[in-house]
Amino acid sequence: MKSPEGVGRGGPLRVLFLCTENACRSQMAEALTNHFFGDRVRAFSAGVRPGGVHPLARKVLSELGIETSGLRSKHLNEFDGQEFDLVITLCEAAAAECPVFSGAKKRLHLPLPDPAKSNDPETFRRVRDQILSRLKELLEEEAI
Repeated sequence: MKSPEGVGRGGPLRVLFLCTENACRSQMAEALTNHFFGDRVRAFSAGVRPGGVHPLARKVLSELGIETSGLRSKHLNEFDGQEFDLVITLCEAAAAECPVFSGAKKRLHLPLPDPAKSNDPETFRRVRDQILSRLKELLEEEAI
């Protein structure tokens, strides 16, 4: 099994965010974590059926000054054999379809509404802000 940078060496915690399509919530969680907490946490995201990064996810991240050109939708299999300090599922489907991730030391489920269902920028902003708030709480609780 690979031992990626940071694991077991006192480096940043490695966190994997999972969602069904890796298009909105998990993409925003990855980008927000790396932007605001990158000194402590290295985030990645994936999906069980990746479908491309939603343009409104890119838009609302850009509004916070976050670079989005490097974001891409990834399949969970891309992370086979890697270790993570924490795997966080953000939707019910991902939680159900990925009940076990062998490379995870700890797992959390933080269900969030799917902003793509409304396709409304304000809904994307609300979910973005919810993600950021939850990330801050997890850092304060030292869960991540």
